[in-house]
Amino acid sequence: MLGKMMYQPLLISSLIEHAAQYHSDTAVYSKEVDGTMTKSNWLSVSDNSKRLANALQSLGLKSSDCIATLAWNNRRHLEAWYAISGSEMICHTINPRLFPEQLTYIINDAKDQVLFFDITFLPLIAAIKEHIKGIKHFILLGDRDEKVLEELPNALFFDELLAENDTNFDWPQFDEKQASSLCYTSGTTGNPKGILYSHRSSVLHAIALCMPDVSALSAQDVLLPVVPMFHVNAWGTPYAAALTGCSLILPGPNLDGDSLVSVIDDYKVTVALGVPTIWQSLLTAAKNKGSTLESMTRTIVGGAACPPSIITSFREDFNCDAIHGWGMTETSPLGTMNQIKAKHKSLSRDEINELRKSQGRPPYGVQIRLMGTEKKDQHVAEDGESQGRLQIRGHWVIDDYFTHKPDTITEDGWFDTGDIATIDEDGYMNIRDRSKDLIKSGGEWISSVELENIAAGHAEVKMAAAIAANHKQWGERPVLIVVKEEDSNVDEAQILDFYKDKVASWQIPDKVIFVDNIVLNGAGKMMKNNLRDEHGDVLLEQ
Repeated sequence: MLGKMMYQPLLISSLIEHAAQYHSDTAVYSKEVDGTMTKSNWLSVSDNSKRLANALQSLGLKSSDCIATLAWNNRRHLEAWYAISGSEMICHTINPRLFPEQLTYIINDAKDQVLFFDITFLPLIAAIKEHIKGIKHFILLGDRDEKVLEELPNALFFDELLAENDTNFDWPQFDEKQASSLCYTSGTTGNPKGILYSHRSSVLHAIALCMPDVSALSAQDVLLPVVPMFHVNAWGTPYAAALTGCSLILPGPNLDGDSLVSVIDDYKVTVALGVPTIWQSLLTAAKNKGSTLESMTRTIVGGAACPPSIITSFREDFNCDAIHGWGMTETSPLGTMNQIKAKHKSLSRDEINELRKSQGRPPYGVQIRLMGTEKKDQHVAEDGESQGRLQIRGHWVIDDYFTHKPDTITEDGWFDTGDIATIDEDGYMNIRDRSKDLIKSGGEWISSVELENIAAGHAEVKMAAAIAANHKQWGERPVLIVVKEEDSNVDEAQILDFYKDKVASWQIPDKVIFVDNIVLNGAGKMMKNNLRDEHGDVLLEQ
């Protein structure tokens, strides 16, 4: 017998409708590409998304058409998101940091019909326009601009489309399992792979994101998503912001430390989300400017392994709770979040700090487990020590790639992440390494993540990457690639000495190589494959 309750499909349009109805005057701030900050509100965002939805229909677009966006975190981009997905089309956010060949590939792979873009990316579009013939309309996220027409004679303009249409639009109702948005992986190995999210998965993910044991987001917050909207949908925060009706700050293209400190202090940001490299520059800038980041109550750190020094600095220097999380494009991305339990309140400060180093435990909606690295069908004990391949399943976890055949879905329906991890008896998960980044020395495993975290704790190290270098006797040995802090005179011996008593002596890197820069991929992660190609034989040359 079925329950006798109302049924309404979980649709992204319901989020913006809720925000417009119950949080209409709550501010939405947007840093534009020209550096100006504009103020809007949830009602205006809703109205403009309806105007744009009418415009898309007038252009002949229909259900399940893919509409691409190449833009920063700003108000027009947000309005396009809701217009596209709310109209039963698919919002395909494109990462501009990918190589032009990869951009061409994913636009063609997705069969995008329209490309919305910020003026910043006009040269990029000009370089690839001859290779993306499927695009019927290029739409600038702004007002009429003659420079755009010189390059794209038939271009349309966002502001003009809004002016030509009204808000008389009823969001269509359809199956909640319909596709809502499309994101591609960063493509570190082979072509990027598409992950096609549904309305149901996105709404459930937004609900989970707001839970107290995740980000504890509410209508009282001022939210700053530093993570780009083209990176796993800004971790779902634009949806969660509408769901709660909180104030939203969209920071635009300038994500340097000084700019972010100014935004946080000027607009009283309470919660922010971003990757470790962003937070490292923010902390440095705040200290240099004498800011205490007084309004900040918590920050979510994810996207890459976070050095404990960043978490400690947020808490001890700025009285801001830094919460470590983990996820992937394939998991929407919420997988785990490090919030403590009631029983942990009696622990000492050092014990709490040690617990906080992990990526946390899964919220309701997902499950995680460990499986053997050699015996793939063997469960690994969740004792906090035993390491295994991390697998996950849940309401917002991938079941199939967009056009690629997945080799990461197990026969019993779990997604194999490619991470090596431990899980303790309370469910706290600790990423030990990516399976491809583990260093196997003399048959024993060394975690590159652990070596990098230790190096990041050195006051004169700006960035560090640990890689496996080929070795005649041991097969592989760790080599550390280091970017020094400005004006630092630290040398190899001092770096290696810093490892003493922090890891076993045989795990200390064999060599330190100082470089001016470590290349990051489109998701802000270090390109270790490039580093291995360049330095992988350095120990053989000695």
